[in-house]
Amino acid sequence: MSLETSTPVIPHFVHGRRTDGESGRFGDVYHPALGQVAGRVPLATKEEVVAAVASAEQGFQAWSRLNPQRRARILLRWVDLINAHADELARTLAQEHGKTVPDARGDIQRGVEVVEFAAGAPHLLKGEFSSEVGRGVDVHSIRQPLGVVVGITPFNFPAMIPLWKAGIALAAGNAFILKPSERDPSVPVRLAELALEAGMPEGTLNVVHGDKLAVDTLIEDPRVKAVGFVGSTPIAQSIYEHAARMGKRAQCFGGAKNHAVIMPDADLEMAADALIGAAFGSAGERCMALSVAVPVGEETADRLVALLRERMEGLRVGPSLEESSDFGPVVSKDAQRRIEECIASGVEEGAELVEDGRGVVVEGHEDGFYVGATLFDRVSPDMRIYREEIFGPVLCVVRAKDYEDALALPNEHEYGNGVAIFTRDGDTARDFTTRVEVGMVGVNVPIPVPVAYYTFGGWKASGFGDLNQHGTDGLKFYTKTKTITTRWPSGNREGASFVMPAGS
Repeated sequence: MSLETSTPVIPHFVHGRRTDGESGRFGDVYHPALGQVAGRVPLATKEEVVAAVASAEQGFQAWSRLNPQRRARILLRWVDLINAHADELARTLAQEHGKTVPDARGDIQRGVEVVEFAAGAPHLLKGEFSSEVGRGVDVHSIRQPLGVVVGITPFNFPAMIPLWKAGIALAAGNAFILKPSERDPSVPVRLAELALEAGMPEGTLNVVHGDKLAVDTLIEDPRVKAVGFVGSTPIAQSIYEHAARMGKRAQCFGGAKNHAVIMPDADLEMAADALIGAAFGSAGERCMALSVAVPVGEETADRLVALLRERMEGLRVGPSLEESSDFGPVVSKDAQRRIEECIASGVEEGAELVEDGRGVVVEGHEDGFYVGATLFDRVSPDMRIYREEIFGPVLCVVRAKDYEDALALPNEHEYGNGVAIFTRDGDTARDFTTRVEVGMVGVNVPIPVPVAYYTFGGWKASGFGDLNQHGTDGLKFYTKTKTITTRWPSGNREGASFVMPAGS
């Protein structure tokens, strides 16, 4: 039997139906733990994308006519169904992405929390009202959905980020087209099926797989009113510019190089534990991974590196579905190769390689895409491993002379996604959170991803657009404000006026 007939196809999901696609073009979906092709994903034609937009227009007409409270009830039924299928979703996610099953459950849970927040839209979408702004004149505002909106989401969170974007957009009354990563597309399709089961009209949530052709078609279709993207910075900037040229709203989130400043007064045991989890969890394939540790002073640095080495000895990289694995493989052979090339560049440029994660072989999974936990010391800001987002299990230690030297590192880096400081001193923490040029800040919190009712987003080259994801910013992004000024005839006639009316 040929690969084409024996390998399952992960379909599009359009207007309430699965479809294997018509292009004849497919991408391979792997089980990274085994290094084997597990499925194929169809890459949509332009005509298929256009049809998905037409379906979403129909879905929008039905969905937007429901009042916000009825939409909220359907969203909460969707949450219930996702929770009921959480084990199935987590295992599927872990197999296609490579992260462990507990980590996959967290991926799903953080997405669900935003949909739960979005169910509060009936209150959050309320407008404003002012009486008697002029004689017999009232003013009120309303928030209305945009129409058909699009989310282009990355491989590293195939449940969380689609739920972040779709949950808010749908709560606001929009129809949503999801273009997920081709690397792990099964969970997004299943989420759309569960949305239909929860009661969303056909076309309200469509999933279309594809490459640049699909993305460009979505951006250029005049019926699409807004585009959200998460991925690398060059593509984020390109999509943001493309959408702007087409007159569309866009929020595009790019790369990161998240720093953790460790002050001499910090609880170093706690800091070391935090760094291990934040740097190596999910094999470092998180936009909020802590990839740079900045200990202040040589004594702090020496003690921290010793503690990190001690903890790294017990780490186990292994198959995603095995409970003993601390973290699994990276997502692809290309990712494995790129990460190992970055490690080699660090050695060539003079960084001290304390722990080398290259060449890891897992028994019974010899072809899997594994990279072990890697630690560099005495890294300098001019090195590639410091400048670039590695997106793998690599932690760099950059030693700082003092607090100001440490603060300058995240402030001067091109990325500004997340940052943390470990200290017991309130004055230092307050100064740091005020002056650091980064969008999300943790104080003794290694991965400061905000809870659902606060906004998520980075600064500088980590984010393009003036509104961020979830929270009230998300609802502002996915709605437009209409302001209405009203006066009713009262029998008092004043005749024509030729001057600009004043407020009083």
